[in-house]
Amino acid sequence: MIGDALSHSILPGIYFSFIIVGYSTLGFFIGSVVAGIFTAIAITWIQYRIKTKNDAAIGIVFTAMFSIGVMGISSLNNQKGNHLDLKDFLFGSILGISTEDIILSAIVLIYTVICIVIFYRYFFITTFQPTLAATMGISTQWVHYFLMLILSFAVVAALRSVGVILVVAMLITPASTALLLSDKLKNVLYISAFLGFVAAIIGYVLATYFNTTPGPAMVIVSTIIYLATAFLSPSKGLLVNWISGKRINAKIIQEDVIKYLNKFPQLQKSNLSEIALFLGIHKGQLSTHVQKLKSQSLLTSSDQLTLTKAGEIKAQDLVRAHRLWEMYQSTSMGLNTEQIHDDAERLEHHLSDDFVDELDSKLGYPTEDPHGSPIPQRVSGLNLTNTKISENVRISEFQENTYIEDILIEYGITLDDELRIIQKNNTHLIVQIKEKTIKIPINVAKKIRIN
Repeated sequence: MIGDALSHSILPGIYFSFIIVGYSTLGFFIGSVVAGIFTAIAITWIQYRIKTKNDAAIGIVFTAMFSIGVMGISSLNNQKGNHLDLKDFLFGSILGISTEDIILSAIVLIYTVICIVIFYRYFFITTFQPTLAATMGISTQWVHYFLMLILSFAVVAALRSVGVILVVAMLITPASTALLLSDKLKNVLYISAFLGFVAAIIGYVLATYFNTTPGPAMVIVSTIIYLATAFLSPSKGLLVNWISGKRINAKIIQEDVIKYLNKFPQLQKSNLSEIALFLGIHKGQLSTHVQKLKSQSLLTSSDQLTLTKAGEIKAQDLVRAHRLWEMYQSTSMGLNTEQIHDDAERLEHHLSDDFVDELDSKLGYPTEDPHGSPIPQRVSGLNLTNTKISENVRISEFQENTYIEDILIEYGITLDDELRIIQKNNTHLIVQIKEKTIKIPINVAKKIRIN
């Protein structure tokens, strides 16, 4: 918004400099910078003296300044012998820039880079932590005005290329694009500068090829880059968010299937239609998730939908997360038993194992939830996931419950056996025992104690 204000507010500076020194690149530069600094001071004065909201103060000052500039330049055009085309300043004319304009832009570029390098820490702390900066003896107001001075230089340098209206896009769009690619300020500065450069070059080439105005072409290219980044950004892009949303939704459905089969063991032989109806999803969609659960060794591979021992442990993890969160809501948030279930039902799918363990510790390892239902206890001590590749470990004789002992028997592992870790990833742990290799789901490996 400040950049928008400064870009529009420099027109009076152009008008008065033309009145004083005539048509001069240096005169336009000085007049524009003075107008920009006056605008920054006026905005700050209104904000603090009249107690006006920031965006309102900016809007009041820059519209008034812009109007003065438009009226002044228009009046000059009505006088004989004077011609100062308002359109060139509003929309720019990169094909009409002079050698002086190029030299001036180069000087501004060098000066801006030097100032950012030298005063980066001051700009950073006064922008993001002004209170801390003040306690350190840094004048936030003077740093603010200095930053406005540099911004005024940049706006004036871009004036002849894209004009006071489109320069706002070249200030905002590359920076917004960079923020989609990085959360580090230094990287954002590098990326935004590079993207602005690329947009200017490509826009100019396209404008020449299609015989159109270069300034708007540069802005359009910059906008296209932004939209492409908004869609394809590896961390914040719409495509990544959509894929992530699909994965989370699939995870929730699969965990709901496990919970259903664990809650109603007598119905584990139910067909897919009954379970799909209970969960409110399509049968074909459920079939896909069932196959995924079978591949993760959480469901049996037979036609009957039955939880494996690993699936039962996964169900216990979900129950534990659900009931611990209910306990937290009841004891720490003051909610009654009728208010806590729905929230826990939703959040149980998003609570990590570490968070649940921390929550358990914070609550003092409760054994029952607010409804009086038992809370499955966590596995204490070392487990199979606390291992490294090629490490030899020994299974503890003391396991958490009979589920684990049954699983060990199912895998052909006896208590006190020694295992060698071969491979470990986010879904499975592959171990070697004696002459055979065993693939253990990661959620099961977390429950198997080792010495």
